[in-house]
Amino acid sequence: MSDEENKDEKELDLSSQDVVTKYKCAAEIANKALQTVVSECKPGVKVVDLCEKGDALIQDHTALMFKNSKKKIEKGVAFPTCISINNTVCHFSPLAGDETVLAADDIVKIDLGCHIDGFVAVVAHTHMLCDGPVKGRAADVLMACHTAAEVALRLVRPGRKNKEVTEAIQKVAAAYDCKIAEGVLSHQMKQFVIDANKVILSVANSETRVDDAEFEENEVYAIDVVTSTGEGKPRLLDEKQTTIYKRAVDKSYHLKMKASRFIFSEINTKFPIMPFTARALEEKRARLGLVECVNHDLLQPYPVLHEKPGDFVAHIKFTVLLMPNGSDRITGHSLQELQPLKVPEDPEIKTWLAMATKAKKKGGGKKKKGKKGEDQAEGQDEAMDIAAGDGEKMDTT
Repeated sequence: MSDEENKDEKELDLSSQDVVTKYKCAAEIANKALQTVVSECKPGVKVVDLCEKGDALIQDHTALMFKNSKKKIEKGVAFPTCISINNTVCHFSPLAGDETVLAADDIVKIDLGCHIDGFVAVVAHTHMLCDGPVKGRAADVLMACHTAAEVALRLVRPGRKNKEVTEAIQKVAAAYDCKIAEGVLSHQMKQFVIDANKVILSVANSETRVDDAEFEENEVYAIDVVTSTGEGKPRLLDEKQTTIYKRAVDKSYHLKMKASRFIFSEINTKFPIMPFTARALEEKRARLGLVECVNHDLLQPYPVLHEKPGDFVAHIKFTVLLMPNGSDRITGHSLQELQPLKVPEDPEIKTWLAMATKAKKKGGGKKKKGKKGEDQAEGQDEAMDIAAGDGEKMDTT
């Protein structure tokens, strides 16, 4: 590889300020889309309308970015907006004719993503449609998810291992008498790659294994946490609910049906790399054509999964940049007020939560001498607040 080619390769990670800027621009748009969708989650609102609004907002805002760039920059939706209700765990993004509506006391999980030039920012948040604070087991599952995400943020740092995060988030969930949902993976992300090779398992078991990996500076991760008051073993109930797919770029097959070839051509033109929703395709041909594409592994489906009716499920996902000065969470949304039944007393959980996410500046800071004890006390106070349900604020700048 020539020096010039090597230079170009290096510029694709966070050592390039241009790359950092694009990640943060994508994150800003994803956060705006999430904030808008959360604000419009009200009883009687159709789920498909919320999904379309989230996607449209991302498309509209990304269209305004880097308009004067000398080269064409791909940008837009990196993961279609999903609205999964109550015991539905993930990936519910229905077709236009669906009549599903939100109701009072629903637990609503919003999941979406945006990219600028292939640099992806994803985010998921859980919101309950209720007046006043969330209480009882619903508050427990939300707090378990939030606290597990906060612990993951502090452990995903250079020198740490992926299995440490897996073990820690399970311990946090257990402290709230909840389960981490199996099959949920946190992935490293790279340019135009939403699911790179380094992976963090949600639950380690004999059926699901990933390679041991160590986090490194200048890497980017989508940290994905799902908690449940049930068994934590989401199931596929109806394949017809699946509407989100991603092109499997390493697969090829000569499709037999005309409808399949038409749809696959449309997918290759519009969505060659990023996940997409079937709503964005010509719907009449999509239903028939997608089946053959999936059956021959040309498309990777994102199935709609469910826990048992009556189970409470929470979902939080954020994007984190492993910068030289620490972990920089760039997506997220503040929680509503929670009043959980459980408050973890485990000292190890408190220790994790008290860890700083950013490296302290060496000299030249504004803090006065003699503040060390106060700084430690502040970290311990923050840990207690998070564990008890008062840690609603989230810095996503």
